[in-house]
Amino acid sequence: MRNIPLTVRFIIQPKRQNLYEEFSQQVLSLQEDPESPINYQLPSTWIRSTENKLRFLVPYNSDEYTSMVNCFDQTMKGIYTSIIRIERIQNQRWFLQYQVHRQEFNKRLAIDTERLLYHGCSQSAANLIIEDCFNRSFAGAHGTTYGIGMYFSSDASYSDNFTEVNSNGERCMFVARVLVGNTTQGNRSIKTRPVGFDSTTDGKHIFVIYHDAQAYADYLITYK
Repeated sequence: MRNIPLTVRFIIQPKRQNLYEEFSQQVLSLQEDPESPINYQLPSTWIRSTENKLRFLVPYNSDEYTSMVNCFDQTMKGIYTSIIRIERIQNQRWFLQYQVHRQEFNKRLAIDTERLLYHGCSQSAANLIIEDCFNRSFAGAHGTTYGIGMYFSSDASYSDNFTEVNSNGERCMFVARVLVGNTTQGNRSIKTRPVGFDSTTDGKHIFVIYHDAQAYADYLITYK
């Protein structure tokens, strides 16, 4: 497909120049190194399955489980009473899309800006996210203080504020890989990433992204 001549015409709306800039950067990246391999290696913790499963229980006595709980407890200890389960999300299509973005970020920025952040939501929203990834069409449901995008935080207790209790009295929260890239102070007027930046922030623990494949939900923690 690289050798097929294409003509692309852009009609840029006011204050949306960043769309063309992003397209141009990706095209130039391919031209500079067209043979650059993309890392399609799946995480070593993933379980091979012939079924069309996306959710896998993380064993209670595993290092993987302990690591998740220890990080969760840094800000959530005393707020919750018990962890019901931790599920690993194995959505291969979504993960490979994320890996393509990560490689482009690493090459462009010459540094890995991936962060493990939290995202709290309702159980119904979590089910949709696991199937189809984070969706910007729902942006703004819980506020737009730092931009109209998808919100993540390094503070699990903050993300807990956006969870909802289900019929069993349980809440759920994602642990997600997020490419924060170059980030800048956000505000309510921002609808797409500012030119020259990849995300917006409060300058402390909140990060807002504007591309669906810029984050991948690694785990879902269900707790009371």
